[in-house]
Amino acid sequence: MSGYTGTGSPLIAERGADTGLERAFEVCRRIHTGADHFSPQIVDLLPAHKRPYAHALAAFGIWADRLADEGEVSERGPALARFRAETLTALADGPGAPVRLPPVQRAMVHTVRAWNLPVPVLEELLTTLEQDSRRPPDFPGFADLRGYMRGMSGTVAELFGTVVEPVREDTPELMSLLGEVFQYIDILHDLPEDLEQGRCYLPRQDLERLGLDADDLIGARGTNAYRELIALQVRRARGLLDRGQEVVDAAHPSSRPFLASMVAGLRTGLDECEYLPANRPGAPPRTAVPARLSQTRKTPVGVLPAVPGPRQRQPPVPSPDPGGPPTAVPGHVAVIMDGNRRWARALGLAAVEGHMAGEEAMYRLVDAAGDLGIKYVTTFAFSTENWSRSSEEVSSLFRMFTRRVPGIAGRLHARGVRMRWYGRRTRVEPELRERLEWAEDLTSGNSGTTFTFCLDYGGRQEMVDALKRTVAEALSGRLDPTRMTESDLAGYLYDPALPDVDLLIRTAGEQRTSNFLPWHTAYAEILFEDALWPDFDRSHLVRAVNAYAERRRSFGGTLSEESA
Repeated sequence: MSGYTGTGSPLIAERGADTGLERAFEVCRRIHTGADHFSPQIVDLLPAHKRPYAHALAAFGIWADRLADEGEVSERGPALARFRAETLTALADGPGAPVRLPPVQRAMVHTVRAWNLPVPVLEELLTTLEQDSRRPPDFPGFADLRGYMRGMSGTVAELFGTVVEPVREDTPELMSLLGEVFQYIDILHDLPEDLEQGRCYLPRQDLERLGLDADDLIGARGTNAYRELIALQVRRARGLLDRGQEVVDAAHPSSRPFLASMVAGLRTGLDECEYLPANRPGAPPRTAVPARLSQTRKTPVGVLPAVPGPRQRQPPVPSPDPGGPPTAVPGHVAVIMDGNRRWARALGLAAVEGHMAGEEAMYRLVDAAGDLGIKYVTTFAFSTENWSRSSEEVSSLFRMFTRRVPGIAGRLHARGVRMRWYGRRTRVEPELRERLEWAEDLTSGNSGTTFTFCLDYGGRQEMVDALKRTVAEALSGRLDPTRMTESDLAGYLYDPALPDVDLLIRTAGEQRTSNFLPWHTAYAEILFEDALWPDFDRSHLVRAVNAYAERRRSFGGTLSEESA
C-alpha cells in the first residue's frame, strides 16, 4: 500500500513518480458529498479501504451525467465522446502504466485496475450517457425505460457490486436493480424541470393509458391523472427495490451495514416522490433523516492546487480544535458565504459544483449553531447583484435551488429548524417561489434555530422598498412621517421580525459587507474568515463565536462593568 486519501483510507500503489492519487480521490469525495446528502454519509459505513473507491464510482457517474446535461447542447455529445475516449484509452494502456488525466477519470481508472472491474459495464454507462446527450428521451414502454435506467445508474451500481465483495453470483444483478431505483427516483424528482425543457422520461404507454401526453403534463400537474401516473411509477420502482434488497445478504458482512442503509434510503426516496410539492402542495415529505444534517469533514493539507493569478490561494489547513464551548453566544449570526466558485475553480470543476459543496457547509453551519444555542442564522444565498453573472451560471444555480428545496426543507424540518426567505419574491421563477414558500409553511411551527436565507436580496434595494411603503402610507394618511421612529421604519423591512445581527462572518478572506443586511448589521461584530465557504465547518464557527465573546460591545455608549 502507498498513500492515503482524505478519509484516511489506503490506496493500492502504482508506478510513477507522482500519480496524484490522493488528490484525485479527494476531488471525488468532494464531488460526491457536494452533490448528495445521504449516500456520502453511508459510505462511512464501509470498511476504510473501500470508501475512496465508493466515492470515485459515485463521482464518475455524477461527473459524466453533468457532461450530458449541462453546457451548450451542441457541445455535450463531443465532450462526452472525449471523456469516453480518454478514459478507455487509459484503461487499455495496461495496469502498470501511469495515468495523466483529470482527477475524476484518474481515480476511476485506478479503481477499475485495483478491483478488476468489468470495462464493458463502464463502456455501457458511457454509451448510454452519450446517446442521452444527443437525442431527446423517448421510451415506448416500461422495458425501454428500464434499459435506459440500467445503462445510467444500473451500470454504476453493478460496478459497486465488486467493491462490496460479492458472496453470491447474482450480486451484480441485484446491485444493478438498486441503481435502477436510484435513477427512477432521480427521474421522478426532476420531472417538472425536465418537462419544462421538453424532455419526458416516462413511458409513452403510461401517458396514453391515462389520456396524457408529454406536452400536456405540465398543465396536468395536481390532477388525478398526474397523481396516478406518479403513483404507477413509484409502485414499479418499489417492485424493483423489493427484488434488489436481497443484495444485503449477497455481499461480504463488512459491506452489509452500507447496503442496508442504501436500501432504506432508496425506500425513503420513493416515499418522498409521492410527497413533492409539485404533486401534493402542502404535504410534508416523509423523510427519514439522521438527527444531524451533516458530518464534520476536514480538508487534508495539500489537496487543492494553487489558484492561478496574482492572489494565489494557499492549500487549506485543517482548522485547529478551538477547545471548549464559547463563554458567550450571539443570538443572531449572519454569514456571507463567499468562495464557492474559487473552491470549484481550484479543483477544475464547474461553478455549480462549488455551490453544491457550499450547501453541505450550510448544513454544518446549522448543525453547529443549534449545538451552540444560536437562535438565528442568516446566510447570503443570492444577491440582487448576482443577476449580472453569466446566464448559464445563474440558470444552473436556480435549477439547483429548485431541485434541492424539498430535500433541504425535509432535513431542516426533521432537525426542528424554521426556514425563512428574506428578499424580493417577484423575480424568482414561479416553481422555485412555490417550493420556497412551501418550505416556509412546512417549518413554520418549529421552535429550533431560525434559518433565514437571503435570496434575490440587496440591502439598498430593501431600503428603497421600505421607503416606497412608508411614502404610500404617508400619502394615504395612515402614517405621519414627522413622528417616525427607527422601530417604525423597521416595520417596513422585508421581515420586521428578523432581529439585529450580533455577529457577521464573511468567508474566503474578503473584507467587505457587500450590501448585506445594512440595517441589521449596524452594530454587528464582524469577523473575516480565510477559509473558502465549502471548507467552513464547526471549528470555524466556534472560533468566530469565541472571538465574538472577547469583543467589548458598547453600542456607542459606555461599556458596562461586565463587558469591560
